[in-house]
Amino acid sequence: MTSTLRRAGGFAAVGTLSLAAPALGAAAAVPFAVIAVLAAFVVDDGPMFELFARPGDHQDGRLNGLAGFTLAATGLALLATAPRLATPPRQAMPTSVFVAAVLILAYGNVGEKAVSERWDDPFAAVAGFTVVGFLAGTLGQFAVQTLTSASVALPTAAFLAATGALVAALLRSVLFERDDPLVMLSVGLLLWFFTQLVLDIAGLDIVLSLAVTVAFGYTAYALGTASVTGMLTGVLLGLLTIVLGGVGWFAVLISFFAIGGLSAKFKYDDKLDRGVAEDNDGARGSGNVLGNAAVALFAVIGFAASSMLAMPESLFLFAFTGSLAAAMSDTLSSEIGGLYDTPRLITTLERVPAGTDGGVTWQGELAGIGGAAVVAVLAFVLLPLGTFGDPLVGAVVVLLGGIGGMTVDSILGATVEGGRIGNQAVNFLATLAGALVSAGLAVVIL
Repeated sequence: MTSTLRRAGGFAAVGTLSLAAPALGAAAAVPFAVIAVLAAFVVDDGPMFELFARPGDHQDGRLNGLAGFTLAATGLALLATAPRLATPPRQAMPTSVFVAAVLILAYGNVGEKAVSERWDDPFAAVAGFTVVGFLAGTLGQFAVQTLTSASVALPTAAFLAATGALVAALLRSVLFERDDPLVMLSVGLLLWFFTQLVLDIAGLDIVLSLAVTVAFGYTAYALGTASVTGMLTGVLLGLLTIVLGGVGWFAVLISFFAIGGLSAKFKYDDKLDRGVAEDNDGARGSGNVLGNAAVALFAVIGFAASSMLAMPESLFLFAFTGSLAAAMSDTLSSEIGGLYDTPRLITTLERVPAGTDGGVTWQGELAGIGGAAVVAVLAFVLLPLGTFGDPLVGAVVVLLGGIGGMTVDSILGATVEGGRIGNQAVNFLATLAGALVSAGLAVVIL
């Protein structure tokens, strides 16, 4: 057993102390606070120091990693207990969420290190983290249930554990090991938010959701259309969309990932020779996925929380479809239009070299309109666009949102992209424009 796996096991043992929270009650934070003090100020040598020391701890003479881990656990424990002690009592983080967040990270790291000892493959390491973290998070929630009067349905517990494991794995893929406290806090706060939503999840639904999203994610990775982080982001977005929105929402989302990913591979060598190809052999990373789908994610979460926000569900439905229509339209216009030698700058109509930000071709514009039309047709067939009025008019609204977002992307590319604003930020703003156009037109026209 390597030192890294032993260290991960030590952190997992400390994380297991979270299971004492139901018995400790208001004192749930005390064990972690005590360990944080010992790690930061007392333990500076000996077997315990060697077990928990991360690279850099020897130079500093203190266990920074363990101190940060336990301080984050202390913070979550306080969120789970302190509000209940206030006068009057306030809504606290469920103890099951606190336990799940700690165990997902602690045991997920064990899974990652164990797999890494046998296979030198980033996908295998991520899979080890996610699977073990998911199991630990699910079992942790049920352990709390057996010790308290709280009731956690298995499908809901599985959804929360899967979401937490995917978020933690994604953050661990793009951050450093020393950032584990941020990962733990992020997972805990996100799961706390999801417990506030009215989640009606059937057992078969969560099984099928996990199976379908994981299958699509692995397929994208195997085909080279997504990197490991891009795959994680896509699986997370897919899981949230299918659970919080439904199968129709997921079908629209996955159509963008599938068609957009394949379009990046279309005549890739030609695009590479012309200098307009996507980096990383066309594989989409997490930044690219989020830049194109973050607005859609916010829309589906808003849809699930619409009763809390006192806003019509249909607004979020049109924001979701409009943003994805814009993403699809922009992606196809760029991937197809980049193959032609006659681009003109959208703001001045002057001829510019291929690949110039803001340069458009009529072939690319037609491809972009076609991409928006694909999303509009899928939305017409699979989603209740007739909530506000005529569903056919609703589909046209989605189409216009896609075209509007594509146009905004080109204008931003010609005016501001390349300085402080990068391509991913422009993609986000374009999809936001598509969402606003579709939702706004739905209110005005329908």
